[in-house]
Amino acid sequence: MGKSRLEAFSDGVIAIIITIMVLELRPPAVGSWGALTPLAPVFLSYVLSFVYLGIYWNNHHHMMHAASGVTGAILWANLHLLFWLSLFPAATAWMDTTRFAPVPVGVYGIVLLMAAVAYWILQQFIIRSQGRKSLLSRAVGRDWKGRLSPLLYLLAIGLSGRWPRAALGIYAGVACLWLVPDKRIERALTSAAE
Repeated sequence: MGKSRLEAFSDGVIAIIITIMVLELRPPAVGSWGALTPLAPVFLSYVLSFVYLGIYWNNHHHMMHAASGVTGAILWANLHLLFWLSLFPAATAWMDTTRFAPVPVGVYGIVLLMAAVAYWILQQFIIRSQGRKSLLSRAVGRDWKGRLSPLLYLLAIGLSGRWPRAALGIYAGVACLWLVPDKRIERALTSAAE
């Protein structure tokens, strides 16, 4: 099976998720700069979630370029990833409406953790279908960021019960770690084309 339909579907779902998330931003009733101050935490959590969705979209795009085809297992693994990404708007809104209470911050971390696990599963299904010597397998290599991120999410989830702001700091730190697009796949694609 070709991969173009999977890419187009995934792009559409991520675009819808971002649209749903932005609809949660409510403008203030007063037309002054001061009216924006109480919205700062809400806006920052939106930015964090938007960045995470952008990271997943970017890395998914690169991963699909390295894939030569799609199997049924890859389709289901991709849906699994999209399921966890689709929970970003609800988890973000819950944090916002509760002013970053411990449980919603922990749930946000669980969503981040499960999205990372789902991405890893998708990556493994693609590698399994194409072999250990495939372009994606060579590009991923040891994947230190992919191994470190879930550990940091687990740490943040544990901290969220007592120190939700520290947990948010860790979530933001992991996003910064991934903010620069993963060049491993780009390099592998470039060297394979030469």
